[in-house]
Amino acid sequence: MTTIVCTSAPEAATPATQVLPYPSYPSYPSFSSYVKARQPVLLRTARSLTANPCDAEDLLQTALAKTYVAWERIEDHRALDGYVRRALLNTRTSQWRKRKVDEFACDELPEPEPVPTGGDPAEQQALHDAMWRAIMKLPARQRAMVVLRYYEDLSEVQTAEVLGVSVGTVKSAVSRALGKLREDPELGLAR
Repeated sequence: MTTIVCTSAPEAATPATQVLPYPSYPSYPSFSSYVKARQPVLLRTARSLTANPCDAEDLLQTALAKTYVAWERIEDHRALDGYVRRALLNTRTSQWRKRKVDEFACDELPEPEPVPTGGDPAEQQALHDAMWRAIMKLPARQRAMVVLRYYEDLSEVQTAEVLGVSVGTVKSAVSRALGKLREDPELGLAR
């Protein structure tokens, strides 16, 4: 048996026993508080991009890691949600492009474990679709407020800031919008 030895390696090569340090990143208290405050909303966004809740958590973790590395370069911290959403989307797109589909021949198809849900998935999807159709019937301003309050989970104050209106305007418009949704005939059939 022959052992191959490299004779052209420089003498200043790093010995195998030397441990190279990991790059150290500064700690950002503002990043920690941002993640604590916005994690539920960002996780919902990640779940809308994946079919598996565990994959959504991994996707969010990867996007937040990318955001952490770029924290000093982000100039407008008011636009962080958009930055993280773009990181989520780009990461998911990269994962989708890299995916490898393996097919295995088998005698029997494995049956998936039934997922305990509150009802028939088809009925849940029909209700979801009916809700979106009803929301789309609302005037644009009310629709924006309902989506920001209940789908993006913003507070009344945050919704008012985003739309540039008073908190009272948000409260009254959301109240009127919910009243219209309660009266929607398509949603009445789903109850």
